[in-house]
Amino acid sequence: MSKFNIAALAVALTGTVHVKTAAGEPAYADAERKLPLLIHLHSPGSEIASVIEGRQTARSLKRMQDNDGKITAASPEERRTETAADLAALTIGFENFDYGEGLSGEPMFRAMYEDQALGHVTRQVAKYFGDWGNFSAASTSG
Repeated sequence: MSKFNIAALAVALTGTVHVKTAAGEPAYADAERKLPLLIHLHSPGSEIASVIEGRQTARSLKRMQDNDGKITAASPEERRTETAADLAALTIGFENFDYGEGLSGEPMFRAMYEDQALGHVTRQVAKYFGDWGNFSAASTSG
């Protein structure tokens, strides 16, 4: 009897989020609803995700060290900046939309994720990334 190859359960290295409005409706760039607003991400199983996880741990340890060993939460501003930096590094690209005049790539991603008025999009992306199931072979968009 052969054994199951556990590698068959590996997640995809990327995933795609279909951006929703603040009301929870799928967002499109056109009135015909043929151009979905998509954000392509590296998965939690990717190399960049492990780098980001290490960076988050280092930030937590530094914050604790700076506060005499006490666990201290980041301020709202720090949390927004850190989340934006992490999500920007995990973002491969935006599809059917952009953000900010003259911005592209990671600076554009970071600026969009830092925009408090678009916080609902940032939360969607963070929530999507946090669920490994979104990156299973059967689930490539959400």
